[in-house]
Formats: sequence, structure tokens, C-alpha cells
Amino acid sequence: MVLVARLNAQPGPPLPNDNYQVELRTHYGYFLHHHFELERFNAHFPAFELALQRPTFGRQRWESLYDYPITGFAIYYSEMGKFDELGSVVAAYPFISFPLNSDVDNRLNFRLGVGLAWLTNKYDPVDNYKNYAIGSNLNAAASIFLDYRKTLSRRFVFIAAAGLTHFSNGSTKTPNFGLNILSATAGLTYYLNRPNPYLDKKFLPILRPFEYDSKRRFSVELMQTFGTRDMSQQLGKRYYVSNTAAHFMLPVSMKGKIGIGLELTWDGSDKGILDQRKLIEGLDLYDNNFDILKPGTSIVYEMMLSRVSFLFQLGFHLAGAEKSDGYLYEKVGFKYHFTKQFFGTIALTAHGGRADFIGYGIGYRWDHKFYLRKRR
Repeated sequence: MVLVARLNAQPGPPLPNDNYQVELRTHYGYFLHHHFELERFNAHFPAFELALQRPTFGRQRWESLYDYPITGFAIYYSEMGKFDELGSVVAAYPFISFPLNSDVDNRLNFRLGVGLAWLTNKYDPVDNYKNYAIGSNLNAAASIFLDYRKTLSRRFVFIAAAGLTHFSNGSTKTPNFGLNILSATAGLTYYLNRPNPYLDKKFLPILRPFEYDSKRRFSVELMQTFGTRDMSQQLGKRYYVSNTAAHFMLPVSMKGKIGIGLELTWDGSDKGILDQRKLIEGLDLYDNNFDILKPGTSIVYEMMLSRVSFLFQLGFHLAGAEKSDGYLYEKVGFKYHFTKQFFGTIALTAHGGRADFIGYGIGYRWDHKFYLRKRR
């Protein structure tokens, strides 16, 4: 009995450090057009995707909070219907896949990926004037999919999915209608090593420096971003854009924050549009450069994953002489914290879903703790 007890007490073999997987997907889809000029590109076509990914198992707190998502890096290739005007595309993007249910053997996931894409053919006013979709070879790539993952064995997983893949340059070079590909997907995943078991959520790791510690606090974030907006089709040149923002954020859980944003935007293309209208209509539409500034306010939600955060904003322009884009605007972006206070940020600003510019910048966060007074 003593010998048996000692044998049972022996530790098992060490677990691998990471759950690395290789995943191969085959897509089959078609263009989902949102402009009349793109209707001529009508075809069904395949695409192929190869990914190296890692299912999380609870090493960090956010992994268990989000029910152990999958993170990875994918390479995407398609000939996009073999249209000479469009050519082919190669994209590379990191992604994260969030579980939507608790059954680990039959799991629904929401997968989001953002990266870069290279399209072989772009718009040219002489040689490729029918391609209004893409004005540059280098573009942003975005992938949104709903995945079904079925465990076949200890190392193999079957995938069926449906979703949207988008290519656009964020109006850094026009024309920029963008390409949307709606597709169905099937694939297979293979574990390179035997997978780690999920850690019990009750045994959380130590608090990391960038995580919310459940204490009452709010934060003030100051950000400055710069970008460019290509208006060569309308005004014949490119304009600089500056955005200064302050966010007042309150944590609502260990996953996210909600708050109010105040912004001040200088878009040089607004001045160009008003000057052009003055030449045509003969009217002075602004008195000085201060009239070009666009103050705005927005509702902000921040989704936190340790050092990385995703930002989603819906805003309203309070003033500004140029109003042709409308008063409402949307922003989607992410932050990366270099320290607890300093971070870098990239954000896409759009009006009515139409991309205006991509801003790149830095920010500083100031945290303040407060405690509610006890009721007497």
C-alpha cells in the first residue's frame, strides 16, 4: 500500500508551454458589393488560409475571463475571381477567436482578425481605370467569422465557418471603395503537441500590471494622433489630419471600461472642400481656420486584454464649417500599453461606415482611485 501511494504521488510529465496548432482553411465565396461601380466584378471563387495559433488555457487572468480564446497569425491568399482589374491578394493578420458557449468539444467562436494585405492590381487612370475598389497595393485586411469547432480526437479539430473578409486602405489613397468577400469555410486543425488542460477559473494567476484590480477607480486618457486623407480624386492632393482626444473612463468589469470622449479634429480636406465651394458658389463659408476645427463628443467602450485594448466609439460633431460628411462618426481602434501610463494607438475614423482616415499616435493614462462613502 505504501508503494502504491508513493507511485500515485509521483508528478506527471511536464505540460508543454503552449498549445500550438496548425490550421488549414478553404474558403468559397463571392463579392458583397456596396457601390454600383463594382457590380461588374460578379463571381464565386475560392481562397485559402494557413494559420499558426495557440488555444489559451488560463496562464493569464484574461484568458480564463474570456473562456480561453484562441490567438494566432494567419496567411490568406485568393485570386478573387481572376479579374484582370483586381488581380490576386495575399494577406497576413493576427487574430483572436472568442468562445460563445461552454462546450469545449462543440464550440461556437467569434473570430476577429486585423492586419495587412497586398493586392497585385490597383487603380490607374490610364491602364486600370475600371478598378474603383482599390487605389493602392498595400491595404488593411479585416476578417470577421463565426466558427464552429468540433473536436475529432485529442489532436484534430474540424472547423466550419461563415464570415466576411474586407480589404481597404482607409482612404490613404483613392479611389477606395474597398472589397468585401462573403464566404463559407471548412478546415482542419492539428495540435503540434498534446494540449494543456484548462486551468480552473477559481485559481487565478497573480494580477498583472495592466489589469483591473476591482478597486473603484476612473482614468483620464489623453491621446494625440496624426494621419493623412487622400483627396486626389476630388481636390487633387493629400491632406493632413490631426486628432486630439481626452477619454474619461470607468471600469465596469475586469473585461472592459465605458466612458465619454471629447475630441478636437483638424482635417485639412475640410478647408479644401470649402475653398472649392467658394470658387464655384462665390460664398465665404468660414471666417478663419478656427472655423475648420471639429469639436466632438463620443461614447467609448474599451475591451481589455492585458496590454492590448480594443476601442469602439460612436460620436457626434458639435461644430465645424464643413458638414457634408454628417454629424455622426464612428471610430474603431486599438491600444498597446508600453507602461502602465504610456501607450500607442491606431484608430480608423469613419462617417456612415465610409472610411475617412487612419490615425497613428501616442497617449498617456492617469488613474485615480476613489471609494464610495458608507451609508449611515
